[in-house]
Amino acid sequence: MNNWKQVATLEDIPPLGSRVINTAQGDIALFRTAENEVFALLDKCPHKGGHLSQGIVFGKKVACPMHNWHIQLEDGNAVAPDVGCARNYPVKMEGSAVFIALA
Repeated sequence: MNNWKQVATLEDIPPLGSRVINTAQGDIALFRTAENEVFALLDKCPHKGGHLSQGIVFGKKVACPMHNWHIQLEDGNAVAPDVGCARNYPVKMEGSAVFIALA
């Protein structure tokens, strides 16, 4: 069962940007797309551990600032030919409130 926790509002996350929240599970980056969709990933690239929150959001991906790996925001998977996965967290919106599910 998911433990939903309100962590931000949509306005707290810059368009095509991110916001980091600190949790017991580590830093989680909230990403906002141009379409105002919000996704949550562990703020650690699967390649070398770079902070994904410092990357550039485009479409439904983020480019890691260290080595330009592209990570899909929907599931945390690296885009081929790169291989790896950043942990993702379920997100839901209620109005402008952003909730994530923490296990």
